[in-house]
Amino acid sequence: MNQTESECLLLLNDPRKRSQAFSQLVRLYQERIYWHIRKMVLVHEDTNDVMQNTFMKAWNGLDGFRGESQFLTWLYRIATNETLTFLTSKRNKEQAQTDDRDLFLANNLHADPYFNGDELQLKLQKAILTLPEKQRLVFNMKYFDDLTYDSMEEILGTSTGALKASYHHAVKKIEKYFEENE
Repeated sequence: MNQTESECLLLLNDPRKRSQAFSQLVRLYQERIYWHIRKMVLVHEDTNDVMQNTFMKAWNGLDGFRGESQFLTWLYRIATNETLTFLTSKRNKEQAQTDDRDLFLANNLHADPYFNGDELQLKLQKAILTLPEKQRLVFNMKYFDDLTYDSMEEILGTSTGALKASYHHAVKKIEKYFEENE
């Protein structure tokens, strides 16, 4: 039984069907949320952990979802916050400099059995890793997830102008990386 988001959202209000409706919403969006997180975290196992935390937070916060935005937008916001929290925690635990962390992430990407991209994709991912976290996040959301600036503004709580500037700077840095690493 596959239901649409709107049908599931209506069922969330029925305590007897809440769990079933939430499970259906997870099935609807788990792949998109997985890849949203994965583009920042890079490691499959860590991505699964962050994704599990995301859906647990969503389940525990269902009463706080007011329906003012799409459910997927709300999930993206939770996933983004969980991802940033995870990356900060990991950075603090490793006490690594940004360059060391990016090298570590790039090496993980190259050795990751789940990464099946060609050399150009690998080069793009390495270029993305050179970006500051905020620019990396904005670039991934715009380029890979094809989110609108309005959606990103809702998810990140950042103005459209700032998002456009972040995306522009990210693109320029990626272009420069490609020029310098031909």
